Amino acid sequence: MFKIDPSANRINPLQVKRFSDLGFTERKHLQEWLENYPQALTQGDGEELLIIQKEFDGFDDTRERLDLLAIDKDGNLVIIENKLDDSGRDVVWQALKYASYCANLKKQQVVEIFQRYLNQKAQNEGIAPADAESVLLEFLQADDLQSVQLNTLKSQRLILVAAHYRKEVTNTVLWLSQFGVNCQCFKVTPYQAGAELFLNVEQIIPTPEASDFMIGMMAKEAEEKSASNEQKSRHTLRLAFWEQTLEAFGRSNCSLFNNISPAKDHWLNAGSGISGMGYQLIFGKNEVRVGLSMQSSRAEANRFVFDRLQTMKSQIETAFGNELVWLPLPDKIACRIQYEKSVDGYNKANWPEMIEWLVGHMTRLEKALSGPLDKVRQELKTTNFSKEPGTEHDA
Repeated sequence: MFKIDPSANRINPLQVKRFSDLGFTERKHLQEWLENYPQALTQGDGEELLIIQKEFDGFDDTRERLDLLAIDKDGNLVIIENKLDDSGRDVVWQALKYASYCANLKKQQVVEIFQRYLNQKAQNEGIAPADAESVLLEFLQADDLQSVQLNTLKSQRLILVAAHYRKEVTNTVLWLSQFGVNCQCFKVTPYQAGAELFLNVEQIIPTPEASDFMIGMMAKEAEEKSASNEQKSRHTLRLAFWEQTLEAFGRSNCSLFNNISPAKDHWLNAGSGISGMGYQLIFGKNEVRVGLSMQSSRAEANRFVFDRLQTMKSQIETAFGNELVWLPLPDKIACRIQYEKSVDGYNKANWPEMIEWLVGHMTRLEKALSGPLDKVRQELKTTNFSKEPGTEHDA
């Protein structure tokens, strides 16, 4: 760091000092500076911190004290630990302990802690103390305490302050960030130029440039975790639906799915007598569907069966009792014939009606397609793609 001399148009280096060399102590000086100017730890990014206690020792069964306790604009408690010239090797563990103690603090306890702090300040200054609840509500821009989200689960933040950080400390902080622990490290360096003293406060973890990236990565990880949980939930839901559906088929006259097991997928297939082409049940969030899916590895075989069945479309649809949807899907290998119903599929109250619909319409579809499929199967044997490569069983 340099001091600019405008008159001489020169810069002069400032002398780096140690706090101990200047006679400064952690408790009487650094802590006092940050208590009265917490903006030094916000790096000018618009964030505000409100100090609500210092030398806080209100933990059960322990005499430990955290240096400064603050709250941010989102109502998160911020544990601030100061270590002057050297961070020491245990500062992270110390801060984590304090965070775990503070995590149990209820809203009213936070207000009481802040009120004790305001009372002590007022006593020292010989003035009437401010009302903690009013100050908090003004800071959080809230109308009443009941509506405030204060010290919610897993919201505690850590701020470490020191002139020098040991590698084991920075490595641990970076590792904790992967688990969503919000921990910042600020490097504080005193400088001297003649009789003048200066203090530089610099955020080193995460660096200001990396903060947005890390926040984005944590948000992405949270999104992926949410998606994974959603997928697991859907798998459980589908498995339950298919169990009930297969039980209903077992009691019906349709034997297609007698040897099929429930699965976590949104579909179930049963053989039609032609390899790679099966009857299909679909269970979705917004629909249930019955159909015949021609999805062998040979597009020409799928299209041959589809085209031959389509020549019997009128006969098939008359037997089925409704018009079917015919999907040649020219850009894909597969072809489909299907019939669907719009539903609120994930509402379990609708399942009995949906299952009854699937059983009834698959029974009708099998009867409508059994004769035509027998004819197509015989014709398929005379073609040069009559068998699936490497397969000898039906889909």
